[in-house]
Amino acid sequence: MTDPLAPILQALARSGRPSSDYDLNPDIVLPPGRPLREAGVLAAFRDGPAGAELMLTKRSSHLRHHPGQIAFPGGKVDPTDANPTAAALREAQEEVGLDPSSVTVLGTFDPHETVTGFTVTPVFARIHGPFTPRAEIGEVDEIFFVPLSHIANPTNFRVEGRVWRGTTRSFYTVPYGPYYIWGATARILRALADRIAG
Repeated sequence: MTDPLAPILQALARSGRPSSDYDLNPDIVLPPGRPLREAGVLAAFRDGPAGAELMLTKRSSHLRHHPGQIAFPGGKVDPTDANPTAAALREAQEEVGLDPSSVTVLGTFDPHETVTGFTVTPVFARIHGPFTPRAEIGEVDEIFFVPLSHIANPTNFRVEGRVWRGTTRSFYTVPYGPYYIWGATARILRALADRIAG
């Protein structure tokens, strides 16, 4: 039987390059030596009724940073974290109740730089154990799953724009039902779709 995550494994085996929130905005010149904080996010997949599904969250509308946005579980690397992968697993346990023992890490992509000053390592993983999603009160409003077939298809991505700090900034979106997936999350998923496409 074919592994539902075979496309993910193939994508991880292919070479890639770092990505950035600025990829669609080549006119923006970034200063060298700018301070960046390390972070890790968990792109965790489970076997669903129609194949592999990616877990995403809708951040609480009350949060100071990125309220209401669609995001991977994850966050900045704390001093107690060995690396971005450890940070992603810790944050996923806190945000959605995913026990690290129920996860197999498959690999990582090159870091993604955000406009908020983070260098984010996407950590890809398989959920193999029992898991009942549990949203962290005050941090996460909703946990939902998106079919891999949707985010693996480059034609489902659009480029949109909005004014940011006085300049129109372009970014990827990959809407799914009522969920408007955009920004760093969509850019990382676009990198995945491109690698799957080969």
